[in-house]
Amino acid sequence: MASRDIYEHGFDESSGRTIAADTCPECGGRLDTDGGEIACRDCGIVIERCRLDRRGPRLVSGDDTSKARTGAPLTNTRHDRGLSTEIGYKRDGNGNTLSGKKQRQLNRLRREHTRARWRSKAERNLATGLSEIARIASDLELADSLREQASSLFRTAQNNGLLIGRSIESIAAASVYAICRLNETTRTLAEVATVTPVDVECVENGYRTLNTELELPVPPQSPIAFIPSIADEFELPAQVERRARAFAGRAHDDGVSSGTHPAGFAAACLAVAASSMADPPTQLALADAADVSAATVRNHRKRVTAFLAADE
Repeated sequence: MASRDIYEHGFDESSGRTIAADTCPECGGRLDTDGGEIACRDCGIVIERCRLDRRGPRLVSGDDTSKARTGAPLTNTRHDRGLSTEIGYKRDGNGNTLSGKKQRQLNRLRREHTRARWRSKAERNLATGLSEIARIASDLELADSLREQASSLFRTAQNNGLLIGRSIESIAAASVYAICRLNETTRTLAEVATVTPVDVECVENGYRTLNTELELPVPPQSPIAFIPSIADEFELPAQVERRARAFAGRAHDDGVSSGTHPAGFAAACLAVAASSMADPPTQLALADAADVSAATVRNHRKRVTAFLAADE
């Protein structure tokens, strides 16, 4: 007898009701799965408990009643896409203790397996770059989906010969920064360079190479995206942050912020918005938080002040 599809229905733990897995419980719209999240295409609600299969991936076969399970899904974050073999130490698959002779044999097999892990220098370089991307993504607290995209971009760069004459660390850091730009995740070049063994110039050169050679559809950065992080560093009131966001939004709509450093312009908007405070942060402190010079914040502040005066 054919078994029921495990994804046909889901259980909503908040309401205790069984809901259809292909319709939104809020508006009845269509659900899409992206990066492990199930979200409604119409209203945008994220549903996390409707299609969970805690037993693991299912083995695809002609028999629908098969309950056999496979390993983890394929991923670009591993040089072998996750299809690797691990040799145990003291116990077998059933948990039984192995004899000393068997353990010595496994040690020899493990040594040879480690030597044959990479079939070429290119694969070894790929593994080094993916490990560097994993470390950078962990230090920057990026989502797993961004790490997956950065690993895929690094593979593309290697396939196009962009690693020749450049360090693996710089291209790995540039891949992470490029993916942050593509997903509009606020990370500056300085923030990425602080968690890498290379300097800012190497990361910038690597990003410029990726952007030029691969023609990445990178959108321009908006100063509004940098305001929350700078405001949190000084613990500014919410009304000051709202005013700064309003200033930055009006300047962006009128093209005043075009061609400016987005973080520096955001710091200038915060400087104007916090000028009415009893003890506002100094321009030098805001410049350090935005990783720009004090002259940049001062010039952008004059531009914002002139724009607001002319707009009134």
